[in-house]
Amino acid sequence: MNRIALLSGIFIVALMTGGCASSSSELSGGVRTKEIYEWRIYTLTGDSAAPDEYFRTVLIPAYNRLGAKVGAFKPYRTEATPSRYLLFVYPDVHTYYKAKKEIWNDEVFRKDAQPYFDFTAVRPPYVDFVSYLCEAFDKIPQMRQPDKERTLFEFRLYHSPNEEANQRKIKMFNKDEIDIFDKTGIHSVCYGEIIAGANMPALIYLTWYRDEPTRNEAWSRFVNHEDWNRIRILPEYAHTATNNQSRLLSPLPYSQF
Repeated sequence: MNRIALLSGIFIVALMTGGCASSSSELSGGVRTKEIYEWRIYTLTGDSAAPDEYFRTVLIPAYNRLGAKVGAFKPYRTEATPSRYLLFVYPDVHTYYKAKKEIWNDEVFRKDAQPYFDFTAVRPPYVDFVSYLCEAFDKIPQMRQPDKERTLFEFRLYHSPNEEANQRKIKMFNKDEIDIFDKTGIHSVCYGEIIAGANMPALIYLTWYRDEPTRNEAWSRFVNHEDWNRIRILPEYAHTATNNQSRLLSPLPYSQF
């Protein structure tokens, strides 16, 4: 067995055995699994027409054939540097690994994508993209489908000062915080512990709202909720997330959720 194959096998085993006991879905043999989330954040060089068309007509259909759903978003407010947020949702780590390997053997994908690759090789549509690979939380092992009337999503990345603090923040979400979100109108989509990415240790979660006013009202209810004010001062949750980033997003017309 070569080194790459060995490392890939270790990666899959580690994910399959790492804290999956509370998931609601099962593989054969009673081994429980959780979804894998892959975030790709593209910093575009200018016009988004070419990458949007490629994502919509080529990339997302190819990943659908390989078992993944894909959400597609843009910043809610216009920015000087445009960007695209893609969220690939894999039912398990086996599907993630299979898709990463087999997409390049997909003849339809290769044929449909080649004109885009040829065009963008000399006219790059993006500077680069940052990728985050995440494992779903125990509390919500599979994403919750947003309402069709959603117009606004919120992407949040919580960075912790060390790995132990990150685990305590994940526990805080699993045990208490997501329940308070449910009570106050902060609609959960998915939560993931970053297992590979640019900002570690950290976690990423996504929520949705009908519009910006309902989002603001929900967060106001949350910060004033008695349960939040009770748990936020508990010593067990002290210094768990010291650098929180928030980005409001709009779903693109071709987003699958």
